[in-house]
Amino acid sequence: MSSITPPLARRLGGLQSSAIRDLLKVAARDDVVSLAGGLPDEQLMPRDRIAQAAESALADRARLQYTESAGWGPLREVLAARETVRLGRPVPLEEVFVTHGSQQALSLLAEVLLDPGALVVVEDPAYVGALQVFRAAGSRIVTVPLDAEGMRVDTLADLLGRGERPALVHTVSNFHNPRGVTMSPGRRRELAELAERYGFWVIEDDPYGELWFDNPSPEPVAAYSSHVIRLSSASKTLAPTLRVGWMTAPDAVCRGVELLKQGADLCGSALTQQIAAELLADAEWLEAHVREVRRVYGARARVLVDELRMRFGDRLVSTDAAGGMFVWVDFTDGTDTVDLLPRAVDLGVAYVPGEAFAVSGAHRNSMRLCFTTSEAATLREAVARLARAIGE
Repeated sequence: MSSITPPLARRLGGLQSSAIRDLLKVAARDDVVSLAGGLPDEQLMPRDRIAQAAESALADRARLQYTESAGWGPLREVLAARETVRLGRPVPLEEVFVTHGSQQALSLLAEVLLDPGALVVVEDPAYVGALQVFRAAGSRIVTVPLDAEGMRVDTLADLLGRGERPALVHTVSNFHNPRGVTMSPGRRRELAELAERYGFWVIEDDPYGELWFDNPSPEPVAAYSSHVIRLSSASKTLAPTLRVGWMTAPDAVCRGVELLKQGADLCGSALTQQIAAELLADAEWLEAHVREVRRVYGARARVLVDELRMRFGDRLVSTDAAGGMFVWVDFTDGTDTVDLLPRAVDLGVAYVPGEAFAVSGAHRNSMRLCFTTSEAATLREAVARLARAIGE
């Protein structure tokens, strides 16, 4: 008897696996120094403090139950208080929604805010996780460039002036992934004003805002307009395994996300949300912990940038890495980072080619390097291996 293979949804036709996730499989070799992954350093994760909070949560069997779809109430209260300080205005509980990492918030928001074919504006180069979400939603994606002050809001204004009407604009406002830059305060105000004037949503993706090295991050874009939905996460400051992210958004958006989340997973983990609530509420401990993470990451960032500039001179331009987790490198001598990668891996160093962050095949002379998981000597050796790969 013949067999007819059941079809898969058409939306899968245009999707592909993240090049970064695929690369991490190669970079996991013991002989490879990986500057490819965007991972926090597990040695800096507060294992003992997490264990203490877990023990406290497990003392009450009722804490093992399902929780609200919008998140465990006491965690949302802690987050509302933190966001009130961050935004400089009262943030009511109804405008705080907890998700399974901020990536889930991005995915659910795409379902709430976007119809198939809707225009989405992203930065170029773009956060890969956002591109995956917007492509899955069937969006029409248009890019605006970045410079040292973040998103070129003037280019966005020109786009709007030509009659384009985005449903939403996505920005990683602080220590951009992958570009490493931070949007200036003036541009933040301008972006909020454009959102008000033209009636589109802004998703301000901010997982790195607390990881500044010298100067605190500017006031969020969300401080200037109710058209801005702010995402953040405990993954980079506490631990990714908690899978605790959150969204600050108008009540109507939160209720739409709640309806979809009920269908996706009913609710998040009450256990990890209780752990996160205890750690985030312990202000004195948390400040000391994040201060140490900043100190270590800042020192590593400076080593990587200094080594790159010493080894390559004017053959490349790199960001200064004032915070976050990444250094972005543009080669000025025509080095093709896609072609270079196999040689680099053979010589024991991995990175992400800039093309992985492009909407349409650009950035072949660029690369993203992550400095968070390697100590100074390892970073110097990684750059030496990269230099040998280019020399060959």
